Amino acid sequence: MDTRITDLAKETGSGSGGSQGARRATGEPPAPVTGSPDPEVVAVARRRQFSAAYKRRIVRTAAGCSAPGEVGALLRREGLYSSHLTHWRREIEALEDGALSAKRRGPKPDPDRAHARRVEGLERDVARLRHQLERAEQIIDAQKKLCEVLGLPTGEDPPR
Repeated sequence: MDTRITDLAKETGSGSGGSQGARRATGEPPAPVTGSPDPEVVAVARRRQFSAAYKRRIVRTAAGCSAPGEVGALLRREGLYSSHLTHWRREIEALEDGALSAKRRGPKPDPDRAHARRVEGLERDVARLRHQLERAEQIIDAQKKLCEVLGLPTGEDPPR
């Protein structure tokens, strides 16, 4: 009975050797089993960064491509996507527009300083208006006392 089980395992490819059907058909030797990780796999994925000179060179090269499929071949050769090319073209155009536009001379406006200046002006206005209100209240009090002394009707007294 033991011989039948081992013969069956050899026929199906199961047992200690594992599945060998596809390897036998292609003629590949069995892969060695090792405990170390594959050296081709990057342990930590990192975002690629391209220098400005590289971006300019690729955009110029792509602009010089005239035959159909040349840009695609360039992108495949460099390992890039068409979206890279689109973004880089926009960046270069924005830089060129910025370089050619007129620039204001002198110190740049500081938004924090402008805000502080506005707050300071509003606080001055509040202090000035409080002072005016105090003076108006003093004048009104003086007029009421004068009316009482002279016996004149005030706006608060009901008419008789």
